[in-house]
Amino acid sequence: MLSFTVRMTFEQSDRDDITDTLCHLAAASRKEPGCISYVPHLVEGEACTVLIYEQYADEAALEHHRATPHFHQYAVGGLYQKMRDRQLENLTAVC
Repeated sequence: MLSFTVRMTFEQSDRDDITDTLCHLAAASRKEPGCISYVPHLVEGEACTVLIYEQYADEAALEHHRATPHFHQYAVGGLYQKMRDRQLENLTAVC
């Protein structure tokens, strides 16, 4: 299983649009085969930061996710266009 977080920062003025975009992206992503978890969060105390926790069954499921029309519409065409910074953290389960 692949697990990771994506942390992105945005302008305060984009917050409502980013939240709406994340909700659409999450709903579609959760329906994908091989998507175990896709949970976007607003970071408390950091009004312009979101964190997405993602889990996929394997590399093929992640590649499928990145090739979907909704990923290109909401992530590439939406979030990526407005983000100021992006950080990815790959995670390894302990238990």
